[in-house]
Amino acid sequence: MAEEETEKFYLQKEELVVDTDDEYQYEEVPIDEIFIGTEPDEDLDLAVRTIREAEEDALATTRTVISFRSDESQKDGQTKASVTQRPEVVDDFVRNFLVRMNMDKTLECFQTEWYELQQRGLLHEEDIGVVPDIYSRNQDLDGEVKFLKLEVAKYKEAAMKAKETYVKLRKERDYHRMHHKRVVQEKNKLINDIKRLKRHYAQYEPTLQQLKKKYEVAMKEKMLSKLEKDRAVGQVAGLQSTLKSMESFKGTPPSGFQTASNSAQRKNWDLDEAGRGPTQRTLAMERMKAMSGDVRDLPENYTRHPNDSEFPKDTGINPILAQIKGPTGHLARSGGFRLSNTFQAHSHPISSVVLHPRKQILATTSDDHTWKMWAVPSGDIIMTGEGHTDWVSDCDFHPSGSKLVTSSGDTTVKIWDFSKAECVHTFTDHTHAVWGCTWHSCGDFVASCSMDNTCKLWDLNSLRCRFTMRGHADSVNSIEFLPYSNTLLSCSADKTLSLWDARTGLCAQTFYGHMHSVNNATFSLKGDTVVSCDSYGTVKLWDVRTVAPMVSFDVGPHPANRVAFDPTGAVVAIASNDATVKMYEVSNGRIGTLVGHEDAVQCLMFDKTGEFMVSGGSDNTIRIWS
Repeated sequence: MAEEETEKFYLQKEELVVDTDDEYQYEEVPIDEIFIGTEPDEDLDLAVRTIREAEEDALATTRTVISFRSDESQKDGQTKASVTQRPEVVDDFVRNFLVRMNMDKTLECFQTEWYELQQRGLLHEEDIGVVPDIYSRNQDLDGEVKFLKLEVAKYKEAAMKAKETYVKLRKERDYHRMHHKRVVQEKNKLINDIKRLKRHYAQYEPTLQQLKKKYEVAMKEKMLSKLEKDRAVGQVAGLQSTLKSMESFKGTPPSGFQTASNSAQRKNWDLDEAGRGPTQRTLAMERMKAMSGDVRDLPENYTRHPNDSEFPKDTGINPILAQIKGPTGHLARSGGFRLSNTFQAHSHPISSVVLHPRKQILATTSDDHTWKMWAVPSGDIIMTGEGHTDWVSDCDFHPSGSKLVTSSGDTTVKIWDFSKAECVHTFTDHTHAVWGCTWHSCGDFVASCSMDNTCKLWDLNSLRCRFTMRGHADSVNSIEFLPYSNTLLSCSADKTLSLWDARTGLCAQTFYGHMHSVNNATFSLKGDTVVSCDSYGTVKLWDVRTVAPMVSFDVGPHPANRVAFDPTGAVVAIASNDATVKMYEVSNGRIGTLVGHEDAVQCLMFDKTGEFMVSGGSDNTIRIWS
C-alpha cells in the first residue's frame, strides 16, 4: 500500500518558474572539457531507480567479498561451511537422547506425561525453552571423542603393521648384508687362489721347456743309437762271414778274431799259465784288470787330484744315540703336539726347513729364490741369502754350523760361509734342476740329486765332483747321508730307493715296492730303518738289513711331500698335500692329524731333542709344534 501511494505521489508533476537576471555580469571561469558533463534531468523516478541500484550494488559487493574470502579459505585448506544451527528445545533434546539410546518405552511415557502437563498448562516458558549450550556442546564433544578414538585405533593398527614390516625388512637387510660379506670373502679367497695358481703354473714353464729340450736330446740320441746299432750289426755280420771263410781256409781261428767271453779267455790263459814266463804272466794280469775296469782293484794310495779329501772310516758308531734316553711323554701320543707359534717367512711357498746342529736357529728355502735364517721359537729373522736365479729347493747346515749348502732349480749347488756372509763356491755340473742336497758328517763332502737322473758327490777341498752316481731311470727327488757313515740314500720318480757307497760311487742296494713316484726318504737315527713316501700318499717303512718293507700304510689320496723320524724313532711325521701333518706311531700304527696350515705342507723336521717340530708349506708360513 505504501508503495502504491508513493507511486501515485511520484506521478504528480509541478512546474517551477526560475527568474533570470540577464543584466547580471558573470565572470568566465575556464574548465576542462573532460570534467564537463551533462546535467541529469531532475526526475523523481530516476532518483528512486538510482537509490535501488545503489542498494543492489552494495548487496552484490557484500556477496562478492564473502565469496572471495571463501575462495581464499579454500585455497588455504581451511574451508569451513557456514551452517545455521537453531537451538534445540528441551523436549526434542530428550526425545533425541532416548531414540539414540533405543529407550522406546521410556520415550512413550515421556511423551504422554509431557503432553498432559502441556495441556494442563503446568509447563512454564523457562521449562520448555531451548536446551542450554553446554549440553549440546558436551554432546558434540562426546561424538568427536568417539570418532577420534576410532581414528586412533585405526592408526594404531596401521602402526603395528608398519612395525612388523620394519622388523621383517631389517632382518632381511641383515641377512643380505651377511650374505654379501660372505660372498666378498669367498671372492677374495678365489682371487688369491687364482693368483697363487697363476704363479704356480708360471713356474712350470721353464721346467716344461727343459723337459722339451730333454725329449729332443733323447730322440736325437735314440736315432744316433739306432744308427750305431745298425752299423755294428753290419760290422758283426761282416766279421762273422770273414771268420767263416778263414776257418774254412785254415781250420782254426786267429787270436785277433776270437769271440769267446772274458771269463773263457781267463780260463784259457790259466791253463797256459804253466808254460808262460814271469813277464808274460804280469802282462796277462794287467790286461785282465784293464778289461774288468773295477775301481776297487786300484791301489789304496791312488788319488786323482792332489787336494781330494779322504773319506773317514766307517765305524758304524753314532755318538748322538747316547744322548737319546727315551721318548718323552708327548711323543708317546701322536696327538700330543700343539701349534705354539706361526710366522710369515717368505712371499712364495716354502720348500725346505733345517735346524742348526748347535743353536736354536732355523734355515728355510723358498720359491722366491732366497733362503733365510730365523731364531726359534720367536721367529725373528737373522739373515737372508740371495744369489740363486730360480727357486731354492733344499738346504743343509755344515756339521759345525758355520756353513750352509743350498740347491736350486737353476741347476747349481751353492756353498755359503756365515763368517764371510757370502757364497764361497758354486757347483754347476748338473744339467737340470737340483732337488736336494746333504752334508757328510765329516764336513768335507756334499751330495746332491737332480732332475737329470743322477746324484753327485762334491769334494769341498778340491772343489770338484768326485763321483756321479748313475742308476736311477728318472728324476732323483731326495738324497741323504746316514749320520756318521759313508752311505747315501736316494729316492727317485722311477719308484725305487737306492743305497750308495760314497767312497766308490756304486749302488749297494735298491728297494722296490712303491707304485708311484717316491718324493722323499730318510733314515732313522739308528740307521736300521728307512721311511719313504710317494705321490699318492703311500708311506713305507723298510728294514735296511733285509732290504724289504716292514710296514706300508696310506695317508692319501693327496701326495705325501716329506717324511721325518723323531729322535727316538717312535713317531713318523708326514707332510701332506691336504694342508695337514700326519703323525704315525710305529709301535701301534695309530695315525693322528695336526691341522694348522692353510695350504699344502711341503717340509718338516724334528729338533734333536724331540721337544718340538717345525713345518713349512705353500701358505708361505712356518709353524712350530710343541
